[in-house]
Amino acid sequence: MSIWEALAVFAAGIGAGTINTIVGSGTLITFPVLLATGLPPITANVSNALGLVPGSISGAIGYRRELKGQKARVLRLGAVALVGGLIGAILLLALPSSAFDAIVPVLIGLALVLVLFQPRIAAAVKRRREQTGTEAHPDGGPALLVGLLLASMYGGYFGAAQGVLYLSLMGLLLHDDLQRINAVKNILGALVNGVAAVFFLFVADFDWTAVLLIAVGSTLGGQLGAKVGRKLPPTVLRGVIIAVGIVAILQLTLG
Repeated sequence: MSIWEALAVFAAGIGAGTINTIVGSGTLITFPVLLATGLPPITANVSNALGLVPGSISGAIGYRRELKGQKARVLRLGAVALVGGLIGAILLLALPSSAFDAIVPVLIGLALVLVLFQPRIAAAVKRRREQTGTEAHPDGGPALLVGLLLASMYGGYFGAAQGVLYLSLMGLLLHDDLQRINAVKNILGALVNGVAAVFFLFVADFDWTAVLLIAVGSTLGGQLGAKVGRKLPPTVLRGVIIAVGIVAILQLTLG
């Protein structure tokens, strides 16, 4: 890895850590940069998963005030996230690499659709609740647990827009402040990345230079996202994520 490639990976780590703390989808920044350095897709994915763990923890620490009073919720949802993340990591290595090459562009495309239409979906859900006079379940119910299990399986497998999935599910099924939900999302992301990374340590090949660069960058980004993320225009972040995701799809399909 050249010095310029290393700087690009480090910068991508900062960007990913920042965006993951605010909304999720940081993988859409780091993954294509790792591919551009010449790493194979699976090596890039597992290195990215391990490198983003410190950033997820950093973001969760940055949102610690919003976590007060949510211990029971975090324990319940966190257990589901751990199981789902491990299943997703196992699927990544159990399926042939050709399947990963074919599936990931589709996953990124679906993630970009979620990112693009998230405001409209949230507004539609809000209107529906107002029209029917219903409220979200205080604990989310079985629907939230099943949804988080599937989202965490996806996160352990790849992870792009995993945070968006969490926010959409909890925003739809929990009756709570969005910032408090976002704080829980950061914990769940850290757990899924962590359990997948531990599994990968025993069975996969890493690029340790990439892991270190992303780890340091995402840690800085996690603190940055917690401090200034609420002030950044959501449309700007959404535009950056979509642009980078399109680059990733082109890199995978044409590269």
